[in-house]
Amino acid sequence: MELALREAEWAFKAGEVPVGAVVVLQDEVLGSGRNRRETLRDPTAHAEMIALREACQKLNSWRLVGATMYVTLEPCCMCAGALVLARVAHLVYGVSDPKAGAVGSLYNLVQDPRLNHQLQVTSGIMQEACGEILRAFFGELRREKPRKGCW
Repeated sequence: MELALREAEWAFKAGEVPVGAVVVLQDEVLGSGRNRRETLRDPTAHAEMIALREACQKLNSWRLVGATMYVTLEPCCMCAGALVLARVAHLVYGVSDPKAGAVGSLYNLVQDPRLNHQLQVTSGIMQEACGEILRAFFGELRREKPRKGCW
């Protein structure tokens, strides 16, 4: 999770929502990513998607059987779906996302028995640090926006 948090810090410095993700298999980092939606002008450039793509390239396979993803924020529907499709075994995340989370907050895609694969989930890992970077980012964003009606 420390590596994922480092990715989130790099995203913060780049002006992106600070989310970081890392894919690990047998103690080897296969892929890492941070949010890059603004930089790449790509709505799919979430940290999880970037880390999954890198891991799949490294293994030369779309299947990540036995792998674990560490991510600082609960994945959205797109990312949770990609984790299922990639056959990731375990998801570890820092903080819940009550507005878009698809691993228990709004939905639970990764453990839906109607799908052909389910993931083991561990939440709350390094929760304070993962939450603090998000609070700091959005706090700065609110301070930078001009208020309507203020001269």
